[in-house]
Amino acid sequence: MEVDSFKYVSRLVTRYYKLTSVEAELPIPWTPLARPLSQSSFGLVTSGGLYHKDRQPPFDLERERREPTWGDPTFRIIPADIDPVEVGASHFHINTDHVEEDMNILLPVQRFKELAAEGRIQGQADYAYSFMGYQGFPADLTGWRETYGPQVAEKLTAEEVDCVLLTAA
Repeated sequence: MEVDSFKYVSRLVTRYYKLTSVEAELPIPWTPLARPLSQSSFGLVTSGGLYHKDRQPPFDLERERREPTWGDPTFRIIPADIDPVEVGASHFHINTDHVEEDMNILLPVQRFKELAAEGRIQGQADYAYSFMGYQGFPADLTGWRETYGPQVAEKLTAEEVDCVLLTAA
């Protein structure tokens, strides 16, 4: 999947971004798995900008067009039993055609159902969560840290998941 992080940004701004260094935030949080995978329930989270067509609005790409250094920090809740044809993708920075052909590229709910049926995992949460990964440049993660991340964490905790698979676009 090709990524063009600067598709809607002028060449001058693109050059500025590419020459600007961004410090990584360390340490990266890591929690070891407390039980075997076969006894673990999974939550799924993606940064692919997926949404439930006709039931949810897509991510706000119009504002991003007007303000290329801004990214929509909100999230969408996607039922794990969703019909794949009902999944849309709104993300300027990836080719969404492939994702709309097979949502399992970024939200592998069908693959996790197969893993559960084979007994390789205990199961998966009833809902998956989708963010739009681009958060501007430099990235403003305030919305994720203070509002939307804690909301999704609370929902995953309520579903009693043991671990979360994050797929990044």
